[in-house]
Amino acid sequence: MTSLLNQLIRVVKKPQGIPTADTFKIEQETLSPLAAGQLLIKNEWLSVEPAMRGWLADAQNYASVPVGEVMRALCVGRVLQSRHPDYQEGELLLGWFGWQHYAQCDPDAVVQRITSSTLSPSLYLGVLGLNGVTAATALEQLGQPKPGDTVVVSTAAGSVGSCVGQLAKAIGCRTVGLTSSAAKVKACYDTFGYDAVINYKTDDLHSALSQACPEGVNVYFDNTSGAISDAVMQHLAIGARVVICGTASIPQWNPTPMGPRVERILLTRRARMQGFIIFDHMDTYADYVHQLEQAVLNGQLRYTEHITDGLESALNAISELYQGENLGKRLIRL
Repeated sequence: MTSLLNQLIRVVKKPQGIPTADTFKIEQETLSPLAAGQLLIKNEWLSVEPAMRGWLADAQNYASVPVGEVMRALCVGRVLQSRHPDYQEGELLLGWFGWQHYAQCDPDAVVQRITSSTLSPSLYLGVLGLNGVTAATALEQLGQPKPGDTVVVSTAAGSVGSCVGQLAKAIGCRTVGLTSSAAKVKACYDTFGYDAVINYKTDDLHSALSQACPEGVNVYFDNTSGAISDAVMQHLAIGARVVICGTASIPQWNPTPMGPRVERILLTRRARMQGFIIFDHMDTYADYVHQLEQAVLNGQLRYTEHITDGLESALNAISELYQGENLGKRLIRL
C-alpha cells in the first residue's frame, strides 16, 4: 500500500485545569509500513469525554496521556489494511485509535466489532459505548436501584446522565435530574423522561431537592462533585448509595479543594459512597452493549448527539464540554 500522510492531534503540554486548544497541536506524519500482527484503521468518528481532563492532568491518573503522545480517545474506524488473521479489511471497529485520521495499532487496542446494519456507528461512542455502558454498569452494580427508589442524577442531560435517568426510570424509580440551562431542563423532561428537573444555576438547590425528593435520595449518581453534590448529600435517605462517576465541577485537584465533610452524613444515614471507573469492568462491557442495543432498537432508550466536523474541531472540544455548550454526546466526524 502506498504510504499515507496522517493528520493527528498531539499533546504538547499539561494543562492547568481544563484543557484548551493550546494543550494540543495538529501535526502531519507519513505512516510507516505495518508490522506483522498490526492493523491500519481509518477513523470515521472520534469521541470526546469529560474524563479526558483527568487523563491530561499533571497528577497521576488511571489513564494518563503523556506529553508527546497522540491524544488518547475511543474512535470508530474501518480496517484499511490488516496483518492479523482475526481481522479483515473493511471491518468496522471500536477501539483506542486516538485523535487522528489513521491509526496503526495492535489488536489489543480494539474494544469490539460493530456489526449492526440498523444502528449508526456513532452510537457506539455514546449511548452504546463508554457513556452508556458506564451508566448501565455503575447504576446496576453500585447504585443498585429498586422500584420506588428516588434516583438523583447530576449532569442529567449529558451522555452518561441521560442514560442513567432513563435506565432508572425503566425499572420503576422516581428520577430527578440536575442540569444547568433551560434547554437542558426541557431535554430532561421531553427527551429523557425525568420526573423532576432542577436547574442548579437558577433554582434554590436545597429547597428544590426537598420538594423533588420528599422521602430523601436513595441513589445519587454523581458526575460533578463540588457544591452540587454537597447539597444532595444533605438529602440522602437511610441506606443511600452514592456513585462517584465524575468531578466535572472541580477545575483542578492540586491543591486538593477543601469542602464540607460528609462522614457524619454517611454514618448517620448508613449510606455508601463508591467510585466507578469503567476500565475495572471491561469483562461485562459487551453484555451491557447488547442490552443497550435492544433498548435503543425498542425505543426505550433515547439519546442526543452534538457533532462537529473535522479534526481541528477537537482542539477546543474538551473545554466546550466543561462550559456546558454541548447537548448530548460530543463527537467529531471525520
